[in-house]
Amino acid sequence: MKRACVIGWPISHSLSPVIHGYWLKQFGIDAEYVKVAVEPKDLAFFLTNLAANRYCGGNITLPHKIEAHRLCEHRDAAADAIGAVNMVWLESGRLAGSNTDAYGFLANLDSEAAGWDWAGPSVVIGAGGAARAIVWALRQRGFEDIRIVNRTKTRAEGLAAGFPPASAHGFGDLDRVLRGAHLIVNSSTLGMKGAPALTIDLSGVTRDAIVCDIVYSPLETGFLSEARRCGLRAIDGLGMLLHQAVPGFEIWFGVRPEVTPELRQAVLAAIDAREKAHP
Repeated sequence: MKRACVIGWPISHSLSPVIHGYWLKQFGIDAEYVKVAVEPKDLAFFLTNLAANRYCGGNITLPHKIEAHRLCEHRDAAADAIGAVNMVWLESGRLAGSNTDAYGFLANLDSEAAGWDWAGPSVVIGAGGAARAIVWALRQRGFEDIRIVNRTKTRAEGLAAGFPPASAHGFGDLDRVLRGAHLIVNSSTLGMKGAPALTIDLSGVTRDAIVCDIVYSPLETGFLSEARRCGLRAIDGLGMLLHQAVPGFEIWFGVRPEVTPELRQAVLAAIDAREKAHP
């Protein structure tokens, strides 16, 4: 039986077993996908002993993504550009790694807003690891006018410097930065359950602008609600989570799955059950 896992500290919140478990059942594959809590001090030992523990690979979540990048003997272009690994596998006995967040971001938009990538001005809110994956993804699609906005402008400047000609801005410049924007992405934790809301005036963006929030708890953030109120297309973050899981499943289990409405409903049911258990 093949085994894969998701590794983090803590790990109880992860929805990855729901996603991969759904596909394993769908394809009738005799395999399992489990959560493994790994403390930072034990990560190197765990990853270098994947095969000995009968794992063919796994997903990497917080706080291990950067250290996993360092430990991999082989990394793809996405992992090296983003500087973090969220998926590993064994390649001829060597630990290989990728970052599928960029793929998940693009695939979600491709699915929900066909033709979105005509490379108009884009705004990315936040300057953390998720923002780095998103900016790299936009550059892969030919976007050049990428405006990175962060509460700490120096962090935005650091991110922009790695992806020229992206530009960096503080929150005080937000109204001006949003003017004429075609795509607005919240990659920050603002709006997440338990975090401050992301309050933005979207009246200056183009009428056909697309607003995307990578937050999926809650599924409908205040940011998305405001976008809908303004008549803009709004895309939630659950699709990115689902799509980023596709490449790993294919590498570990040899079948390329699809993100379907039925999978989305299964994950939403798991989220609802979790929130009822821990209101």
